[in-house]
Amino acid sequence: MIRQQQTLVLSPYAALYDIVVPKDNMLRQINELVDFTFIYEELETKYCLDNGRNAIDPIRMFKYLLLKAIFEVSDVDIVERSKYDLSFKYFLGMAPEDPVIDPSSLTKFRKLRLKDISLLDMLIEKTVALAIEKEILKSNSIIVDATHSKARYNQKSPREILQDRARKLRKAVYSMDESVKDRMPVKNTSDVLEDEIAYCQRLITFIEKESGVAQVPKISEPLNLLKETVEDDVEQLRMAADPDARVGHKSADSAFFGYKTHLAMTEERIITAAVITTGEKNDGKQLQALIEKSQAAGLEVKTVIGDTAYSEKDNLAYTKQNEIELVAKLNPLITHGTRKKEDEFLFNKDAGMYVCKAGHMAIRKARQGKKGVGANQTDTYFFDVNKCQTCPLKEGCYKEGAKSKTYSVSMKSDEHSEQMAFQKTEYFKAKAKERYKIEAKNSELKHGHGYDVAISSGLLGMQLQGAMAIFAVNLKRILKLAD
Repeated sequence: MIRQQQTLVLSPYAALYDIVVPKDNMLRQINELVDFTFIYEELETKYCLDNGRNAIDPIRMFKYLLLKAIFEVSDVDIVERSKYDLSFKYFLGMAPEDPVIDPSSLTKFRKLRLKDISLLDMLIEKTVALAIEKEILKSNSIIVDATHSKARYNQKSPREILQDRARKLRKAVYSMDESVKDRMPVKNTSDVLEDEIAYCQRLITFIEKESGVAQVPKISEPLNLLKETVEDDVEQLRMAADPDARVGHKSADSAFFGYKTHLAMTEERIITAAVITTGEKNDGKQLQALIEKSQAAGLEVKTVIGDTAYSEKDNLAYTKQNEIELVAKLNPLITHGTRKKEDEFLFNKDAGMYVCKAGHMAIRKARQGKKGVGANQTDTYFFDVNKCQTCPLKEGCYKEGAKSKTYSVSMKSDEHSEQMAFQKTEYFKAKAKERYKIEAKNSELKHGHGYDVAISSGLLGMQLQGAMAIFAVNLKRILKLAD
């Protein structure tokens, strides 16, 4: 059995933990709160049990990743800290004198052991079960929203990424010892990526061997980040962009390149479901999955609270059919109208524009038709015809030679009367005020756990990052509520 690879902590120094890791220490509390043996069950098929030397205990490896999510540092720095931070060693199930792992083991664990596992759903379900067991969850409402994460490899060209990290490293070194400026390797001036990589390698070697300050934490963190980029991510840098990331829109004038995490959270601020997609996906289309995942985690869902993105026709029909209240205001642009090709043109509520299946957003809109009660009007959205002419998906969408490309929505004010009446009630208004809580949770993920930028390339990497970050914030919230 894989669990037999775990070793007991038998050390003459074990009593130190009772002195330096108090009962209110967060890591001690997490250890006491969570039974991590579920990791053995999930990963048993990922290990060879009758050949080769024993692997590092998978619970310890998983806990290393959890520490990274909690403290937002690199593989190298989390392992380095575990050498001397006894709260880390206690959490990892190590004796005070035990040696730590090689940082490269974490990369292998992520790529080989956690592949093909529904880690995101599994970890959320574990925390929801804990919250139910502790009688923390009282409500049967979920609040839904989406937050975006920028792709790691897109904001700048590969050369600019290396230049920026090298610049930060030099700046940190100069703040410690300005006299090393004259001895620094000569900066690269060519536009060739290989030349920039070679310069960064020379810079790393110089700082490690000749600067005399490489071990100072202020220097080691930017140094390790540059090393990680050069050594582990050269292949990704050559790609110049994340292959899975897509352009999404925060407003008509603001876009990002990356991913979206669609969240469902209870009023007690425990995340009950998450769906991670590429950046262009519509928020409202994920509602059904969020409800069903929350129910699978053990929550009885009677009310859903969201913004206008979730009030589209399909969601109104689904929630009514399943006897769920949908506290989301109607937006006439997406709910009152009738339109064709609904799957090919999706509405972006932040920008107030439609986006075609190629990810191009309309550049302007115009309302046409007579005003007045009972009169039908049409909102027409205009797309950039120059993009349409060269679009790989133009067949069946753009007519060759056309001077414009539009998409129209017919407006009918007499539809959705039930929802319109519901949103005028005091109950609706009171429930809608709870939505601010998920905005705060999104901020916590981004600013407290590094969720504003992807730490690796690809959708699978983003899903792993999301799984560990959400697991961490849920555990912290359970500890706070249990207190």
